[in-house]
Amino acid sequence: MAFPVSFAPSPTLRPAHRTAEAALGMVIVWLCFWTSFASAQSLETSAREAILIDMSTGTVLLEHNADQRMPTASMSKIMTMYMVFEAIEQGRLSLDDRLPVSERAWRKGGSKMFVEVGDQIRVEDLIRGVIVQSGNDASIVFAEALAGTEEAFARLMTERAHDLGLNHSNFANATGWPDPNHYSTAADLALLAQHLITEFPQFYHYYSELEFTYAGITQANRNPLLYQNVGADGLKTGHTNDAGYGLTASARQGDRRLVMVINGLSSARARSDEAVRLMNWGFREFETRTLFEAGEVVDRAEVWLGDRDTVPLVLAEDLAVTVRRTDADEVDLRVRLAEPMPAPIAMGDTVATLVVDIPGLPERTVPLFAGADVDRQGFAGRVLTQARQLVIDALR
Repeated sequence: MAFPVSFAPSPTLRPAHRTAEAALGMVIVWLCFWTSFASAQSLETSAREAILIDMSTGTVLLEHNADQRMPTASMSKIMTMYMVFEAIEQGRLSLDDRLPVSERAWRKGGSKMFVEVGDQIRVEDLIRGVIVQSGNDASIVFAEALAGTEEAFARLMTERAHDLGLNHSNFANATGWPDPNHYSTAADLALLAQHLITEFPQFYHYYSELEFTYAGITQANRNPLLYQNVGADGLKTGHTNDAGYGLTASARQGDRRLVMVINGLSSARARSDEAVRLMNWGFREFETRTLFEAGEVVDRAEVWLGDRDTVPLVLAEDLAVTVRRTDADEVDLRVRLAEPMPAPIAMGDTVATLVVDIPGLPERTVPLFAGADVDRQGFAGRVLTQARQLVIDALR
């Protein structure tokens, strides 16, 4: 007959067994996209709305009114171009297609590409007309080609934006023209920029072009960061009386990419100065490292009634860290698990949790997975193991 089992595993919390990361003198920080880096908030910004994110880890370095509804002006043309790029990728458009210019597109005021009624414009030229020249006319040409009317296109923009997680955005037109029903947030625009950069790398280079000439008129890219030594390569400015001066921007230095949205600045000069200041601060004050690679053993857990004594605990994906350089030693890393774990265990099972504790922030958790299969012991092995446990319990 089988011996009764007197051992019942209970949850424990212990310091993680660190190897490679100990040599770095750091611990892991895993922050989701919406987690603010509290110590970073000591920096103030003159922007009415702002957010600065390290894209590699999703760490929010700074935010100010980031979820507050705001008029976006021409920054909403990032969504217009997302729709265009998606249409090209799906085969509904090509760069060499020619699209007709309506009277409505030609008559639209504000920034223009200077197309003429009845012209047939190459898609690639229209792309540059929207991105480099911020052409309202070019934006409407795209809207009418893809949806029949600008109003129908705006509805499609809103639906697609919500699919992407831009839940606080609504688009009434393709241009960012002032409308009470046309709005977004700094956080939504930052998320949109990340989607565009990640999903359409083959088209992203248009955002770094410094000028474009059409109809004999050369216009410079309005993004002030492209002319500064900060690694900027996109994305889009915006300005109306209600919105103020805004910028959705991205810059890359080494392996790090920052995404920033600022809005509500008082002038083009104020927008430029604040954009440079925040980007430089984000690269200077923070660092990002990959501390564990996918499949690397973070720790080992004891196994109960298994054909092996321990099971490795691994991560499914690379684990990166973005920390303020002065706070790197203040983070605590622990493993939460019920140990010993009863066999059988299948490789890939979620068996433990990596707990990351950083001062001033909510506790963060990352799942740990079994890095190997563990079969149950045979009958004789189980009998010996349980008998040994009974002896240990009796001697306590």
